[in-house]
Amino acid sequence: MFFKHTLVKPEKVYACYSKDKDVRLSSSSGAVFSSLAEYVLNKNGIIYGVAMSEDCYSAEFIAVTDRSELIKLRGSKYLQAKVGDTFKKVKVELQSGKLVLFTGTGCQVNGLKKFLGKDYENLICMDVICHGAPSPALWREYAQYQEKKSGGKLKGINFRCKDESWTDFGMKEVLENIPEDSVKKFYISKDKDSYMQMFLRDYCLRPSCYECVAKKEKMSDLTVADFWGIKEAAPEMNDGLGTSLILIRTQKGKEIFNYISCKMKLKEVTYEAGVKGNPAEYKSCARPSQRDTFFYDMHTMSFEELEGKYAAPIKYSLKTRAKRKVKKIIKKMLRVIGGQRVIQNMDYSLCFVFDCKENKKCQNTLERTASVVKPELH
Repeated sequence: MFFKHTLVKPEKVYACYSKDKDVRLSSSSGAVFSSLAEYVLNKNGIIYGVAMSEDCYSAEFIAVTDRSELIKLRGSKYLQAKVGDTFKKVKVELQSGKLVLFTGTGCQVNGLKKFLGKDYENLICMDVICHGAPSPALWREYAQYQEKKSGGKLKGINFRCKDESWTDFGMKEVLENIPEDSVKKFYISKDKDSYMQMFLRDYCLRPSCYECVAKKEKMSDLTVADFWGIKEAAPEMNDGLGTSLILIRTQKGKEIFNYISCKMKLKEVTYEAGVKGNPAEYKSCARPSQRDTFFYDMHTMSFEELEGKYAAPIKYSLKTRAKRKVKKIIKKMLRVIGGQRVIQNMDYSLCFVFDCKENKKCQNTLERTASVVKPELH
């Protein structure tokens, strides 16, 4: 069943998450994308979304028609993705009558719509609330820098690992093919990771991101984001595993969301409550005064020099450090007695996977970082 496209201002806003806990844990927030993807695949449709390249040096759009491949599209990718000839491929699929789900940033959705030049009843577009697109060249330098430090080959990356919790997430590195066939994984907190600090401080975004026209012209059927501020807006929807914010923008989006809502727990909220913690829905970030200098330095400095200049770790007050320490202790205690999670404020990190090929330096790197290493995380 296809739906007529009618662009409307968001009339429905929800806090929601999937009832499938395993899928939810593998997603950045509440797994709304996975529920929508299942709907499309059940109708023999095709999904276009962003995946990391095999070498993890870039992100790119791929097409998925099999459930086993959906994991490649789940989760955030904090770098600009290569579109390539994706728009042409989408048009061919649409003209053949296949149901197509296209997911991307607002500007990518708008670009596709303008490329197509007409509405298609069999096209569903979902965009994500976007802070901005970091430089893919910076990411490549960073990835190679991490490989050099570890002595291993990057095999996978999770920008938003939720092994700790949804709000206490991070980037997780994994080094594999170490002697005894073990796999090692470790986190880098956003507060300590140089790439995330350059991103969050807005140094490395595209020029257009500072004046994003897609924030004024919404052409998607649905918009999804992490529901930051859920603790205040709908505390009963806040269990620490990830809650999505969903904005219904079109009649088509409304009807499709009604189809998949039976697989989710949800609560309607006001637009104001939904976007209070997501100002990127309507506002571009400010261009830093050092932005041009940053890109000049990026091409002339080593990455180590660059992070020293632009990514000094956040220094918390003694009071804040004590509160964070107490929260971690309480969280561990609750896990022991009841498996509950303590909600924290966006203290996230990243996850990498490295192939060390029995490299001694790689093994030693892991041992030296024992304070942040979380071995054998699943």
